[in-house]
Amino acid sequence: MCDIHPSAVIADGAVIGTGCRIGPFCVIGPEVVLGERVTLKSHVVIDGDTHIGDETVVFSFAVIGEIPQDLKFGGEKSRLRIGARNRIREHVTMNTGTANGGGETRIGDDGLFMAGCHIAHDAQIGDRVIIVNSSAIAGHCIIEDDVIVGGLCGVHQFVRIGRGAIIGAVTMVTKDVVPHGLVQGPRGVLDGLNLVGLKRKGVARADITALRAAFQMLKDGEGTFQDRAHRLADESDSAYVQQMVAFILGDTDRNFLTPG
Repeated sequence: MCDIHPSAVIADGAVIGTGCRIGPFCVIGPEVVLGERVTLKSHVVIDGDTHIGDETVVFSFAVIGEIPQDLKFGGEKSRLRIGARNRIREHVTMNTGTANGGGETRIGDDGLFMAGCHIAHDAQIGDRVIIVNSSAIAGHCIIEDDVIVGGLCGVHQFVRIGRGAIIGAVTMVTKDVVPHGLVQGPRGVLDGLNLVGLKRKGVARADITALRAAFQMLKDGEGTFQDRAHRLADESDSAYVQQMVAFILGDTDRNFLTPG
């Protein structure tokens, strides 16, 4: 059984999972699929080819699945896929993808998207990501698992942010951020490691020590940033360091924020 307010407008073709709660004045388009026990507070708009996973809650005045804010978008078929147990707060916007970006915007599980934040076309957002109030993730960005983006931040298109990184408030991020990095400042500077986050997750002291040594090598070692990463791959057996190296040596359309 679902609890659907009589003022909600649900188009023919929409699929509503069992146990959903749809509040007053919500509008749901014909290609929308809601999983089980999804809650829509009042005045939520969900459109496009949009799937929302089980137990996600969408708060008032969010607009989910509208077309991209991209002048090149020509009405082609594209999608938005949102995982389970997300919390999508008031006035959040999430757009579908574009043909040039693979056609799909994807949100993982267990995320918190605070009031007024924006997820643009073709962004790929991992699990347990927190995007704080009024921050904007531009098109084609990759935000890996366990990332926190502080309030009033802007993340430039095509930027990758590695897992476990934290971005301080009021920061503009224009280059890739290594896993577990700490970035802050008006024009983001890689200012250390997210040590608090690592400790909260129970990462072993040996791995934290290895990450700190790796960060120091990336900062002060000889050769280019890529040269230092290659040396780390050969010299460290820490899985966390190897994860960082794989990220640095992976495909990217941006340069990296390097340690200041």
